Amino acid sequence: MPYVMGDRGNIVAILWADRNPLHAPPLAKVNNKILWVSKVVPGPFTPLHIRAALDGTNQTVTREVAGGPGPSIIDLPAAGCWSLNLSWSGHQDLLSLRYAPS
Repeated sequence: MPYVMGDRGNIVAILWADRNPLHAPPLAKVNNKILWVSKVVPGPFTPLHIRAALDGTNQTVTREVAGGPGPSIIDLPAAGCWSLNLSWSGHQDLLSLRYAPS
């Protein structure tokens, strides 16, 4: 199962896209599923706030996972490498995710 660990090691993004990468825009029959796993002591968590910036541009978007780290579908508006600034329950981490064109 592909995964990306945060720069600080506080969170891991497990990508449920075994043979299909994350896509922007999302494919019609395949979700951009990400399971967020926090290294810090389990909840209760505050929401996971995501500020995503498309590398090489000024484009930024925000997303939120209501229950904190856990299962999610994170769709981003354009293909490319996105830098994600993550914050939840007083913790922070950074990681990069690649979204392929649809």
